[in-house]
Amino acid sequence: MGMSTGGGSGEAKPSINVTPLIDVLLVLLIIFMVITPLKPSRFEAKVPSEPKDQPQANVKPNPLTLVVAINKDTKAVTLNNEPFGDVTDTQKLSDKLKEIFKQREDNGVLREGTNEVEKTLFIKSPKSVRYGDVVKVIDASKAAGASPIGLQIDDLTD
Repeated sequence: MGMSTGGGSGEAKPSINVTPLIDVLLVLLIIFMVITPLKPSRFEAKVPSEPKDQPQANVKPNPLTLVVAINKDTKAVTLNNEPFGDVTDTQKLSDKLKEIFKQREDNGVLREGTNEVEKTLFIKSPKSVRYGDVVKVIDASKAAGASPIGLQIDDLTD
């Protein structure tokens, strides 16, 4: 079945029967052809829709919210509208975030529904700001201990 002997010279000449290997190969090929269209081909992001013409409820912002904004013209960085340098030197921002997170840890300020210290941070930037500049701010925020970090687009028309 697996090997056949050939000739009458008394010595066996081994030869492998490749027919079952080809059958296995064809079955695998068919399986991969069937599975390939089922793979997801893209990553979908959920973007909020435009608000409907409904009366707005008076919603107060969370006082614990930290928003780091990047100015598209001057590359200045602000934390909750207070200036903290620019994207080339993020040390001042990082130091302030460490101080805020330390105070929250000492005062027991916890994220809602968990027992973790509130360290959520949002980075707000226009689309025209270079990606590398935004990454510098993200790195400084992560070094300070911010987690999770959300990204916001400042203006959709830019």
